[in-house]
Order: sequence, then structure tokens, then C-alpha cells
Amino acid sequence: MTDTALDVELEPAAVAAWLGRHPDFLAGWPELAARLTLPRPGGTVATLANWQAATLREKHAELERRLAGLVATAEANERLMQRMHALGVALMRASTLENVARTVHANLSAEFGVEHVRLLLFAGLPALPKAPWLEQDIAGAAALPAFAELLASGQPCTGRLAPARLARLFGAAAEDIRSAALLPLDGHGLLALGSPAAERFQPGLGTAFLAMLGATISAAIARAGDLA
Repeated sequence: MTDTALDVELEPAAVAAWLGRHPDFLAGWPELAARLTLPRPGGTVATLANWQAATLREKHAELERRLAGLVATAEANERLMQRMHALGVALMRASTLENVARTVHANLSAEFGVEHVRLLLFAGLPALPKAPWLEQDIAGAAALPAFAELLASGQPCTGRLAPARLARLFGAAAEDIRSAALLPLDGHGLLALGSPAAERFQPGLGTAFLAMLGATISAAIARAGDLA
């Protein structure tokens, strides 16, 4: 067979296909494997052994980055649960609705770092503090028609709100808010959290923690009502 015939027969695609069907071929030809060169980013070449070592190093580095990310997420979740535990304990000690309201506002502001907290309660109790972060209305859900669907669902939501909705919940502070989380309180009202950071309560954010938060506060409100 001539060199020309070989050139015609051994097309690169055919060689690649054959090697793909026989991935262990080079195991029997170590001297050939040592002579092969492979392309690298930037147009350089490397021996097969060096290329394999570099590939393994890159995979190892990627695994380390992923592991570091998982560790960071686990640590953040642990801190979050510690704060949730502290809030739960504080609410268990709150024997009145006023104490519950003050505990929620103080804890979310100081421990969770929420810049804007608004608690809207479906009540009309003169004992509750008069503060910009607290609103009460005996009309119940009817006082918040723009949020009727949310209140009916009982599920928290996150994202950006329309200007009219922001103004209804946060008043003059609405202009500072780029993202918000809304937590229905099981028929007791609505908790609104606002942030100037658009990414803090971005749409699609997992709401499992927010649901736990809402359930904890709802239970504390109901308990305070039973004790009254």
C-alpha cells in the first residue's frame, strides 16, 4: 500500500472514530502515547501525559471551588437557623401582641439586617405601639385589596413590586426599595420586608425560610391573642 493510499484511507475523522471505539488502544502502545501532542488553550501543545495531568489539576481545582461554595452555603444556612432559633425563643417569651410586634421588628432589623420592616396586623388594639413600622386595621384582608391573591394563597413571595404596592406598604421609604419579600401571616396580617439591594429578595429566591419565618410569627400572634 502506497503512502498516497494510506493518506486516503486514514482520514482524520476515521482515525478519531476508531480511537473512540477503542479507548484502551494506547495502553498497549505507551511509547506512542508519550509522543502524542494535544492542543491547549492559547494555541500551545502538550504531551498526552502532561495534558492528562493538567486536566486532572483543572478538575481538582473545580471540585475544590464547588466544595468551598457548598461549605460557604452550609455555614450561611447554619447562621440563618441560629437566628431563626433566637427569634423563636424570643417570641415564645412574648406574652402580649405588643411584645410580639416589637420582637419581630427589633429582631428582623438587628439580627437579620433587614433595612425596612413593615408589620400590618388585622387588629385594632390601642395597646399596640404607634410606629411607622406597624399598621393595624380591623377591616382585615379587605384593607389590602392589592394583595388579596397573595393573602389568599398564604405563600410568601419575593421580587420587585409595582410603585403603587411599594407605596402602600412602605410609605415614604418606597423609593429606597429595590426588592421585597411579602409574608402572609395566616389571617393575622402581612409582614413586608424591603431592601435597597435588588438581589436580596430577587424573584425565584427560595421561600422555604420565609415560609418558616411567617409560620413562626403567625403562631406567636395567635398565642398572644389566646393569652390576652
